[in-house]
Amino acid sequence: MKRSLIRGLVVALAFAAFLIGSFAIFTEAQAASCRCPLIYAPVICDHGRTYPNLCVANCHNARNCVPTGQL
Repeated sequence: MKRSLIRGLVVALAFAAFLIGSFAIFTEAQAASCRCPLIYAPVICDHGRTYPNLCVANCHNARNCVPTGQL
């Protein structure tokens, strides 16, 4: 019982960290006068940076972006 509670807490904290990271990238894109949806469809671009979606990557002038896992 105690292990499942700890495991659930770890999963919840990991998910919270993921959401905070995604929001930070989205906020950064908004500051650059871009309006992108809050849809998580990660892409990785030729310079090695990963963005939460293609719209955000385009706002940062990233090039040659592909969905993650399809390199």
